[in-house]
Amino acid sequence: MISSAIRVGLLGAAGLLSGLSAQAQKAVVPRSRTFVLTSTATVPVPPAGTKTLDLWLPVPHADASQDVSKLTIDFVEPAGGRTPTKIERGAYGNQMFHLRLTTVPTAPLVITIKGQITRREHLNLRANTPTAKPAKEKTDPNLARWLAPDRLVPLDAKIKQQAEEVVAKANAKTPLQKARAIYEHVVSTVTYDKTGQGWGRGDIYYACDARRGNCTDFHAIVIGYCRSLGIPARFSIGLPLPAERGHGEIKGYHCWAEFFTPETGWVPVDASEAAKNPDKRAYFFGAHDENRVEFTRGRDVELAPKQAGPPLNYFVYPYAEADGKPLDVARKYEYSDIIAQ
Repeated sequence: MISSAIRVGLLGAAGLLSGLSAQAQKAVVPRSRTFVLTSTATVPVPPAGTKTLDLWLPVPHADASQDVSKLTIDFVEPAGGRTPTKIERGAYGNQMFHLRLTTVPTAPLVITIKGQITRREHLNLRANTPTAKPAKEKTDPNLARWLAPDRLVPLDAKIKQQAEEVVAKANAKTPLQKARAIYEHVVSTVTYDKTGQGWGRGDIYYACDARRGNCTDFHAIVIGYCRSLGIPARFSIGLPLPAERGHGEIKGYHCWAEFFTPETGWVPVDASEAAKNPDKRAYFFGAHDENRVEFTRGRDVELAPKQAGPPLNYFVYPYAEADGKPLDVARKYEYSDIIAQ
């Protein structure tokens, strides 16, 4: 057995307050949090006769709200040949570690990714100050994509009619007013509830009918309604961290959204967190707190290199294929805060 380690240094993006005037930038300093994140994937022994095993793991990327450094990837590869390994870049700035084994392991394969993350609160004060000067942001080359449907978020006549009824009831005229009306509608009428079946897929029709679910279901409605009215909206997914500093295990994912208007630039929203924390309802229209780490953006995800199976509904957990057929992978996420002295 050969011990293999890949150490990759990623240049963190400079911290920016997206969408704020110069005066507001001086007045408001976003909160930040620095921690070590350890992601462990355990791939089971594939079926007998498997010739090729492919594994993709999401890797946190650096952007205006997130720095990534001291990244290490460690695993023990099976004997018998060189293993192609690479951090690939997919669409929308997503990063992923890809491993292809042509010597199939006879024991479970364990891959550990560890990195230091600094996550900054993402604030856009223009969301609540529409008279501020227009935002100056780098043009998003994928803006047209954020107006298009997803497989589970179709933009048909029924969805558009529902969205139009919401904004009409609120007497919303501008794109910002319409997005606010949609957010308030979702927070008021959808319950955070992970019982039963159907939740967690981000199926807009399920969410609209059941009026309950988790973060993917909340944001399917937010994004679908916005897009149906011509307001670009995009989806991000990663992991939540408890507000208390310390260390521990992260049991599940979290997702959130942003919408775009020429007057505000990209505005962060988190409807599911607002529903769970009513006292923060106003805050989560125009802000994402620092207690999270982003893995990937977008839905119907094609990996790099492309997987044999269909696009992934979203990509936050490890994904593997044995001769092109999906293979379940166990996962574990742990964080440890670095407390400033």
